[in-house]
Amino acid sequence: MRQLHHTFEIAARGRGLYDFTAEVAQWLRQSGLRDGLLTLFVRHTSASLIVQENADPDVQGDLERFLNRLVPEHDPIYRHTLEGPDDMPAHIRAALTLTQLSIPVQAGQMVLGTWQGIYLFEHRRATHLRQVAAHLIGA
Repeated sequence: MRQLHHTFEIAARGRGLYDFTAEVAQWLRQSGLRDGLLTLFVRHTSASLIVQENADPDVQGDLERFLNRLVPEHDPIYRHTLEGPDDMPAHIRAALTLTQLSIPVQAGQMVLGTWQGIYLFEHRRATHLRQVAAHLIGA
């Protein structure tokens, strides 16, 4: 059994989904591990990770529009407002989605469905350099 660690850096240009499946697949190929478990963890409280459809960009837009309606900015219920009107909604969005993913690895590849991709889901409007920690265990 071997373990490997890596950090992916994703330059988010504001709200939206950022596909980094290819970068993960490349790192996995370079690792030489054939079978195991990949864990990804976003190191931020206002962004999240999701596995989502990678064929139709309307899916991504619909997800963003739904979360805008579900968690609006400028809601008077928010007390945490020091970092701007998009910060507290970003924390709530991250709490409603995922901060970590576990993906099986078989024959040197992630076991993803045909139309699945790995996305950083940025919940803030400003640009950010996000870090996703990766842990791979296997043989």
